Amino acid sequence: MLRRLLTSKVVAVLSSLAVLVAGIWLGGHPRYLPDPIADVLVGDDSSRIVLRGLDTIHDRYYRDVGRDKLSDAALKGAVESLDDRFSAYFSPKEYAQFTRAINNQFSGIGTTVRGVKAGLRIETVYKGSPAEKADIRVGDVLTSANGRTLAGVPEEAASARVKGPAGTKVTLRLLRGKKSITKRVTRATISVPVVTSRIANAGGTRVAYITLSTFGPETAHEEVADAIRKQRKRGAKGIVLDLRGNGGGLVSEAQLIASMFLRGGPIVTTKGRSVDPVTLNATGDVLAGKLPTVVLVDGGTASASEIVAGALQDRDRATVVGVKTFGKGVFQQIMRLPNGGALDITVGQYFLPSGRNLGGAGVKTGSGIKPDVSVRDDPKTRDEDEALVRALKVLAGKL
Repeated sequence: MLRRLLTSKVVAVLSSLAVLVAGIWLGGHPRYLPDPIADVLVGDDSSRIVLRGLDTIHDRYYRDVGRDKLSDAALKGAVESLDDRFSAYFSPKEYAQFTRAINNQFSGIGTTVRGVKAGLRIETVYKGSPAEKADIRVGDVLTSANGRTLAGVPEEAASARVKGPAGTKVTLRLLRGKKSITKRVTRATISVPVVTSRIANAGGTRVAYITLSTFGPETAHEEVADAIRKQRKRGAKGIVLDLRGNGGGLVSEAQLIASMFLRGGPIVTTKGRSVDPVTLNATGDVLAGKLPTVVLVDGGTASASEIVAGALQDRDRATVVGVKTFGKGVFQQIMRLPNGGALDITVGQYFLPSGRNLGGAGVKTGSGIKPDVSVRDDPKTRDEDEALVRALKVLAGKL
């Protein structure tokens, strides 16, 4: 009797294990499931078609292709089909690089870039960086990295192809005008200061010159606040806020930084199909008080930078000087995936206090911010910053 009972238990355990193994196997091979069961466990017809297609490639292709690689390729293809230059799929490795860049320390060549049709246009070259040592210049367009094209690749994903571990080399193809050039560059760990500030001269009056490189870290607003306090104590009677080459970052940081110049009222409104409309208003202390302010912008000023510059312009709080900004009127959300990668996809649009959206139709670049005073810096005159000189003259006229 005892032997029969033990035998029955062993059979039951083995049967359960068999069912479990079969379930796991069928879950990974949904084409073998009857349609009614597949509908419940896998999803609709479209989902089953995709999974069956991946199964077929994995099982029948003439050489072995790992499931991870197939999943990465499928996600990249799905995002590319959106025809949205701002949306991207990051593999686990690319997402790790992206996270380091958001924290403002990364391994790369030491530039800021802007996505264009041909690849990545160089907006800033940091002093002492590998890019500067390789004579890569503002205005150059990177077209490939280690033989992988950058044309038509979302900006963040293209940037990830250029970045890599410190000490490794990357072969870059770039366009300088109509000339194609190849550069072999050794990557290094780049630590970019989020905020720099100093006293400048505006028609004989001491003013604060504050540069902000990114809205990425959650401490950006604290560093801007410290800079404003520091330079006011040193006698600054006005402010030049330089947002050139600043591709944006966290909208919450844009709200907090714009709040240092505005007392109450709207800064930006966000709207999207899957997100509720939200209006972000100015909050906290107006650290800049009523100090006359000029905001410097260029074609690399985008996203959160455009929110700050546009809000201050719309509400007559600052004069915008430079050239037309990038024109990005949409925002993205990053959603982590179980494989360690992430989707960075467009989920909505944002609107300035006047109601204008800076983007074009859909996710296309739009009109951007038109400066109140137009001036273009000449990259050939490396020792002179024409746009800053003009900004200081404009500020002097407001003092």
